[in-house]
Amino acid sequence: MATPRLETRRLERILRGFSQLRVLVVGDVMLDEYLWGDVERVSPEAPVPVVHVTRESTALGGAGNVVRNVIAMGAECLFCGVVGNDAAGDTIVDLLKDLGVDPSGLVRVDDRPTTRKTRIEARSQQMLRFDRETDEPISKATSKRLLQSIEGSIPRADAVVLEDYGKGVLPPQVLRGAMKRFGAASLPVSVDPKDSVQPYRGAAFFKPNLREVEQLTGIRQRSDADLSRAVSKIKRQLPGSDVVVTRGEKGMTIFPEGKPEIDVPIARHEVFDVQGAGDTAIAALSLARCAGASWVEAAVLANAAAGVVVGKVGTQTAQPEEIRARLAEAIAAVRAGGRDS
Repeated sequence: MATPRLETRRLERILRGFSQLRVLVVGDVMLDEYLWGDVERVSPEAPVPVVHVTRESTALGGAGNVVRNVIAMGAECLFCGVVGNDAAGDTIVDLLKDLGVDPSGLVRVDDRPTTRKTRIEARSQQMLRFDRETDEPISKATSKRLLQSIEGSIPRADAVVLEDYGKGVLPPQVLRGAMKRFGAASLPVSVDPKDSVQPYRGAAFFKPNLREVEQLTGIRQRSDADLSRAVSKIKRQLPGSDVVVTRGEKGMTIFPEGKPEIDVPIARHEVFDVQGAGDTAIAALSLARCAGASWVEAAVLANAAAGVVVGKVGTQTAQPEEIRARLAEAIAAVRAGGRDS
């Protein structure tokens, strides 16, 4: 296959174009809490390491990490989700305000806790994680309030990202109602799925990773043929949608509607933490496509952005200057693979 016609200047123009866009993110927001420290001994009480905590931090996780990445890449962001009437929910409101994101799109409820994930990090690795959450679907009353919040945000958005972490904020009735509204407004919708396909009919593209492909189709992923077969099964439920499968160190494979699949390799990086890399990827893909990028151009920008965040510890973002610094290696990786644009 021919080498892609990738130009650094054009990719940089597309990246600059992110600042003209406003993205609506909808999904499961989480509060990521971190305890950072050092390990110097084993506990005398049990055979476990003792972490001497030196600092603590909080960040938006889940769909909130997509918000963080959209903002970091230079675009504006709207957000709709559900949190509890609790201290963690208050913190999420404050973190959104700190990013310049209007928190009025949040629906706050008494009958469910805000999802919290507390991680203990030492020596550049995660030692332990505590989860406090529910995955029960939101109530009909809360669903109605969330759809009202989404409807109020649609006129201000250029594109939508649906981020499903399986915590109950995007049950089928919400997805069907939201997709109907997005379609009526002709908004391109990008989907980061968890355990369903059918409710996303009408999406511009659908971005599972390999593990999610297996879960969604029941087809074990051991070869490229397995992947093609699984994606065909997905596409039968999503007529007209493109499918993008992120494949970790292999980059991503794009299955455009009605066209041959495209492999877009990624440059090899030192990996400290893969946490949140998928959030970074869908933010970059959505912004790039909305800014006029071809699929290969969008994938190169997303691969460069993912390469930035896997080199950091914890839930992180990619700034435009960091993405620009990795464009040359991202382009070289694609050219070495000899794939079409």
